[in-house]
Amino acid sequence: MKKFEEKTIQSKHIFSGRIVDLFVEQVELQNGEQSTREIVRHPGAVAIIAITDDDKLVVVEQYRKPLERSLLEIPAGKLEPGEDPAESAIRELEEETGYTTERLTYLTSFYTSPGFADELLYVYLADQLKVAENGRQTDDDEFVEVFEYSLDQLEAFEASQRIHDVKTVYALQYLKLNQKQKG
Repeated sequence: MKKFEEKTIQSKHIFSGRIVDLFVEQVELQNGEQSTREIVRHPGAVAIIAITDDDKLVVVEQYRKPLERSLLEIPAGKLEPGEDPAESAIRELEEETGYTTERLTYLTSFYTSPGFADELLYVYLADQLKVAENGRQTDDDEFVEVFEYSLDQLEAFEASQRIHDVKTVYALQYLKLNQKQKG
């Protein structure tokens, strides 16, 4: 048994949606007791730190129903079945912002909420942006507005919680760290 492993006794599939599947699992804990875990299965996602030639970060504003408000976020989206994360990053960048790039750099990946979900988010840096041939092509149920902001402007948005999601906060920290290393 792996350290702290919880052995699955029973798994019940509760819901299948377009984005997630929900399971309720009975597990045996390391001490022999049992507990229940609610688990969200997600196909994974990508996020793109897109930098313009004049060192502005491309962000999108969109309404987030679970929060009942709009947020500024870096472009991101769900992986399609069998899709390579780098290809997904280019697709999402084009769909959400109308930009594309031939210079995409993988930075990291992390689990967004490992306490209840298995979503793995791949983060890429895109620079040398150019206007995509087909422009923006958002999904039918996706309404976003595209903005380009300096790091100073984005830090103010973070302080006021207009930026308040982990992938975008990560992007700002990445940019701040790399700005210090350049200076």
